[in-house]
Amino acid sequence: MSVADTGFSILSEDFGAAPHRYFAHLRERAPVHHEPAIDSYFLSRHEDVKRVLTDHDAFTTETLQVRAAPVMRGPVLAQMTGAEHAVKRRIVVRAFTGPALADQIRTVQATAAELMAPLLARGRMDLVNDFGKPFAIQVTLALLGLDRRDRHKVSAWHSGVAEFVTSLTLTPERRRHCMDCAEQLEAYLLPVIEQRRRDPGDDLISKLCTAEFDGVAMSDRDVTALIINVLVAAAEPADKTLALLFKHLIDHPEQLAQVRRDPDLLAAAIAETLRYTPPVQLIPRQAEEDSTFAGTTVPAGATVFCMVGAANRDPDAFTAPDTFDIHRPDLGTARSFTAAAQHLSFGAGLHQCVGTAFARAEIETVAAMLLPVLDQVRYSPGFRYQEAGLYTRGPLSLALDFTPVH
Repeated sequence: MSVADTGFSILSEDFGAAPHRYFAHLRERAPVHHEPAIDSYFLSRHEDVKRVLTDHDAFTTETLQVRAAPVMRGPVLAQMTGAEHAVKRRIVVRAFTGPALADQIRTVQATAAELMAPLLARGRMDLVNDFGKPFAIQVTLALLGLDRRDRHKVSAWHSGVAEFVTSLTLTPERRRHCMDCAEQLEAYLLPVIEQRRRDPGDDLISKLCTAEFDGVAMSDRDVTALIINVLVAAAEPADKTLALLFKHLIDHPEQLAQVRRDPDLLAAAIAETLRYTPPVQLIPRQAEEDSTFAGTTVPAGATVFCMVGAANRDPDAFTAPDTFDIHRPDLGTARSFTAAAQHLSFGAGLHQCVGTAFARAEIETVAAMLLPVLDQVRYSPGFRYQEAGLYTRGPLSLALDFTPVH
């Protein structure tokens, strides 16, 4: 069976403006969609996406050698396998769980309180640009142990690295810009790595610098790649998830009122936000052998993009999937932040997101701080909501008015 002609391109402006409008069409009529301009295949059904993400022999992360390694300045966790992957993943996971997680949450609380203070008296804020983005970067810098005074330049370099990783097409000029950002970030990190090797602390960079694999300390290249990996993975989705959570609750005032009355529902609201509008919409893999989906063969060597947003709205996986419902019985709050999650927003299988527990705790902590003080929260007059992004996606801004707190 040949690839179905969908009559549109995923790279088009129409699709980019509102991808969710095309999800059902893709799942039903073109579950294997080929984009000739980038010679890649897009899968939209839940069962197909989960199959790709969990069959690590047939679908590898080899594509990240091109999509990520150049700006990460070395191999990222998702490229590793076997003992190397297990050891290095364990090092990173420990920074996001257990006693370390409790320390990180204190940092989350302090950072959020500091950023909130000047905004609350105004009774107006852009939750994305005034709060979410600076919050995500500052928390990630604290996690790594980097100087928060460097947040503006690190944020600029991070944006270039993230653009490289998440762009499906890049002009030569943008590619040069992204590579320049990566080189400057690497030059900034190398003296930090050298200092942490001499005088390690409790931060993640110190843990990476003092860790060993097969009895040998990781090279500066390995440590640099893992630092940038964590920087992008921790900062990129956080502000998007927070803004999307508040957007959906404002759009569903009865559910917002329920969360205000019962804070235990906040975790369910975050889980449903991740299912309904995942900040990471695409996950790439490389087919290592000819593979058939819905009667269509994806050839060996092809790049396959798992459409997480479409899979999370598959009616074969969720009832009334296009409805935002924090009470849906087929999601399960407890399992939504584990390897047993029905939604695929954290990936699945061997390379599932290492920061799942931290992501839940971070967003839940800051949302619990914001909800009580954003009294009578509503969109600012004249605000027009817009989202952007194909690979990662979120609001460009979220202008809110609320009763000022003095």
